[in-house]
Amino acid sequence: MRAKFLMSEVGIGLRRNMTMTFAVVVTVAISLSLLGIGLLSNAQVSAMKDYWYDKIEVSVFLCGPLSETPSCSGGVVTTDQRLQIQKDLEELSVVDSVYYESQSEAFTRFQERFKESAIAQNVSSDQLPESFRVKLKDPTEFAVVVSAFSGRPGVDVVQDQRSILEKFFQLLSVLRNGALLVGLASVLTAALLISNTLRIAAFNRRRETGVMKLVGASSWSIQLPFLLEGIFSAFLGWGLATGLLAALKSVIDSKVAPLLTFTKFFGWNEVWIASGWLLLTGIGVSTIASLVTLRRYLKV
Repeated sequence: MRAKFLMSEVGIGLRRNMTMTFAVVVTVAISLSLLGIGLLSNAQVSAMKDYWYDKIEVSVFLCGPLSETPSCSGGVVTTDQRLQIQKDLEELSVVDSVYYESQSEAFTRFQERFKESAIAQNVSSDQLPESFRVKLKDPTEFAVVVSAFSGRPGVDVVQDQRSILEKFFQLLSVLRNGALLVGLASVLTAALLISNTLRIAAFNRRRETGVMKLVGASSWSIQLPFLLEGIFSAFLGWGLATGLLAALKSVIDSKVAPLLTFTKFFGWNEVWIASGWLLLTGIGVSTIASLVTLRRYLKV
C-alpha cells in the first residue's frame, strides 16, 4: 500500500469523524494527564524521601530530672557518663558527626518551636534533657545506634526522626496510589472511546472497504488506515498531556518551590520520563483497542 494513499485514507477518516476525533484527542489528553500526575506524584514522594531521609538525625536523650526509664534509675547523667557516651558515639563506624545539645540550648529551641503555645510558659530549662544529635552516614543504620545505646546507664531514649516521617510518607503514598488509579481508570475510558469511534468509522465506510476487499485488498491493508487514525488521535492527546505536565512543572518551579524551600521537588528529567511512559501507554492502549475493535466489527 502506497504511503500517499494510506495518508489520504487516514485524512478522510479523520475529517469524516471530526467531532468524535476531537473528543478522543481531548479524552486521551485528560486521561494521560491524570496518569502523568500520578507518575509525577510518585516521583515527588521519592524526591522528598531522599531529601528528608538524608537529613535525618538520631537523637540520644540523656537522663534528666524527669526521666523514668530503668537506665535512669541512678539519676541525672553524670559528666563522666556524658563524655564516655559522646566518645563511643564518635567511634561508631556508621556515625558521620555528633552534636551535643545542652539543657539551655534545648530550652531555647523549645521556646522557638512552641512560642505561640501556652506550654512554653510552663517549662524551665532544667526540666529538659541533654542530648546528642547524631548524623549517620547511612540513615538506615539506625539499629546500630539503638542496640549500642538503648538501656545504657545515662541514656534515657534513643529516637530516630525517621519514625516521625513514616506516617507522613504513608499518607503521601495513599494519595499517590489514588492518583495512579484515577489515571489508569481514565486511560481505560479513553480506550473505550477510541474503540467506539473506530466502530462508527468502520460502519460509515463499509461500502469503501467492501470494494477494496472485492479488488483483492488484504484485511491488513483495509484495517491499517483505521488503526493509524486511533494512533494519530492518541499521539495528539499525548502531546497535549505532555504540555500540561510541563506547565505544571513550570508553575511548581515559579510559584510553589520558592514558598516551600524546606523540601525538594521532582525535576524536569522526571517530567520527560513520565512523558515517555505516557507515549508508550497512549500508543499501546490505542493499538490494542483498535485491533480488538477492527477484528470484531470490520468484517468484509
